[in-house]
Formats: sequence, C-alpha cells, structure tokens
Amino acid sequence: MNVRRSAAVLAAVAVIGAAAPAAAAPSPSPSQAFPSALYGGTDPKYDGVWRQSLALLAQDTVGVKPAAKSVQWLARQQCADGSFASYRPDPTTACDAKTLRDTNATSAAVQALTALGGHDDVTGKAVGWLKSVQNTDGGWGYSPGGASDTNSTSVVIGALAAAGEKPGRVEKDGKSPYDALLKLALPCGGDDGGAFAFQPDKKGELAANADATAAGVLGALGQGMVVKPGETAGEKSGEKSGAGCAKAGTPEQAAANGAAYLTTALAKDDGHLMSALAGAEPQPDYGNTADAVVALAALGETAQAEKSVRWLEKNSASWAAQSGPAAYAQLILAAHATGTNPRDFGGADLVKQLGATGPAPQTAGKTAGTTKSSEKKEESGSDFFGVWWYVGVCLVAGIGIGFLFTGRKKQQQL
Repeated sequence: MNVRRSAAVLAAVAVIGAAAPAAAAPSPSPSQAFPSALYGGTDPKYDGVWRQSLALLAQDTVGVKPAAKSVQWLARQQCADGSFASYRPDPTTACDAKTLRDTNATSAAVQALTALGGHDDVTGKAVGWLKSVQNTDGGWGYSPGGASDTNSTSVVIGALAAAGEKPGRVEKDGKSPYDALLKLALPCGGDDGGAFAFQPDKKGELAANADATAAGVLGALGQGMVVKPGETAGEKSGEKSGAGCAKAGTPEQAAANGAAYLTTALAKDDGHLMSALAGAEPQPDYGNTADAVVALAALGETAQAEKSVRWLEKNSASWAAQSGPAAYAQLILAAHATGTNPRDFGGADLVKQLGATGPAPQTAGKTAGTTKSSEKKEESGSDFFGVWWYVGVCLVAGIGIGFLFTGRKKQQQL
C-alpha cells in the first residue's frame, strides 16, 4: 500500500544495489493546486490513485459513504484500455505510450470501486487489462512487462477476487498467480524460512522481506485488503501458522509459513516490525506492522494480531498524521480485521482523521460490527516493485508507507 509500497521500493533498490534515503513526499507549492476530490495534500504524482483507493475502501469498510466527487475522480483516472496510472492530472487527455500504467494502482482501484458498487464497467475493463499483462510465470510486476514480485502479484490477486474471479484459474502459459507466489517463498530452514521475498536478486537468490511476506500471505489466501473479523481464510483451509514451517506445496501452506515468520518477527520487537534500511538506524515500521496485522487476522492468528494492533494504537498517531490518507486507511483496515473500533483507536478517531484529509463524506457511517468491548481492550493490554519509484529523488514519507499487503509501498521508470 502507499504505506506499504515505499518499503517494497526500498527492497527493490537494495536488490539493484542503490538505496536512497527515505524522504517526505513533496508538498504542493502555493501556486500548485490539486483536485479538490483528492485525498491528501501532498503531490499525487506517484500515489494519487493508490491513496485515493485506500481512502475510499477504508471508508466503505466502516460504513461511511464517500463524497461522490471523490469516487468519480477515481473512476475517471482509468485509461481507455482499462489500466490506471499512478496519477493523471488531466484525465480528459487520452493515455498514450508515455503513460506509465501501474498494476498496483489498477488493482487498488478495482478493490475500492468494487466495494463501493456501481462501477462494473470500470472494474471489468481493469480486470481485463490486468489479465492481458500477466507474466508467463503467472505473476505481475509493478509495471506491465516487469519481473513478477510478491507485492504486485498479491494485490492483483486481491483485485481478481474482489471482482468475482477465481485467481487460481487466471493463467498465462499454464501458470497461475499462486505458482508465481510459491516460487517467491523461501523454503523452510534457517531463520527466515517461510518468508516471502519481494523478488529474486541478481543471482536469483531470495531474501526475506516482511512487507512482501504480509502481502504474500494475503495473496496466497486469495484475499484482498479488507479482512472481515471472524471470517478467516486460514481457519477454513485448516492451515495455521502455529504449526511452524512446512514444505509449501500449496498456497495455503505458503501463507501459513509466511504468517509464522511474521509472528516471530513481530514478537522480537514488542509486537511491531522494524525497518532495515541501509545506512539508517532501525526504526519502527508502522505501515508494514499494520499490513502484518491484516495478514495474520486473515489466517486466524488473532493472538499476535491483537498484540500488534494494541501497539499501533499506542504508537502510530504521529506516523499517520505525517503520512496521510493511506496510513489512516491502513490503520482502519488493521482495526477492522481484528474487530477493534477505528473510532476509538488509542483514543483517536481514525475515521474522522481520514475524512479530514479529503472531501466530506455523504454519510458518517456506523461503528457497529467493528467495536470490541472496553473489557476486551483491557484484557489485551490497551493498546494488497526491477523496480524504481522516485528512486534517487525521494520516497514517500516514512518507513512502511508501503500491503498488501502492502506494503507497499515502485517501478515508475526503468
């Protein structure tokens, strides 16, 4: 997710041997005006569709009906061939060969517009485009034709599932998205066994990546960004990460292995993930922690998911305020996946804070179905990409501004 995608970008940069320091996304100059329908106040060039999609999806998840113009803006970002770019400042101008189409933005838009309803023509064309750019290994890269990576493949799986497709039946040369994910999963054995890599490095080696693992767990389960509490794919399939790492002959087992890796990684640092950027001091990775919560909840690993969401309740406020709508959306989706009330998230109303970054919604929504009792909170201890994305210039603010998941969380130019 934008909030996951930066971590994926940094992982990709590390693969090619040139890590750039994270920097805040450029703020608009006084003379620079962005669409009033858009969520967030920073330059949308590299994440406009992504953050808009997450904002709308999160609002819909908690029963908020977004402003009509914000939904229309997203739908109108689509190119005639069904794809979405990261941002089109003038959607009346036709997309051409220079338009950098983006599988992640396209997939996020599909998930948001499908959830909102009434956009079957848009989502149908988008799914058709995604199928047309599937790689021969069954996966997807950030840009069409790019090498498959875990994050992109997983967010496309989520889009296919949301649109009513069966991802396992979407094949290219006899290979499905699940075949691609299985090749990106590290085998059991060693400290990182069961994790997912973002992509193989130049030597074809796989390196564990927590952001890619969170995305890979959801993708392997055939899940999108929204995980409903109490409806866990892992419990239905019989796979649980508590059993430890086992040979991943199925996507479900690969998901269980990935969840076991995430559980261990989260437990090492008081319930959250840490960044691992070359040349920088390790720091908490809020976005990827939120993605990991969603992934664990999807598999039914509620104990660690709840511990981690309690940590986010206590510590994520400053990060979310700095990072903007995609960050608030990620926290809302993590809260939703664990049955936590997003309107009382460590004392903060995430729904209100997200709404304040864009146009006023049509309805305020309800908290029913998303709230855990205060007693439960006390018991718990209160508390979705070859890749370049703004490489060498700046990366979206914050570690983990990345899912899905995420995270996001890529290859804008090569």
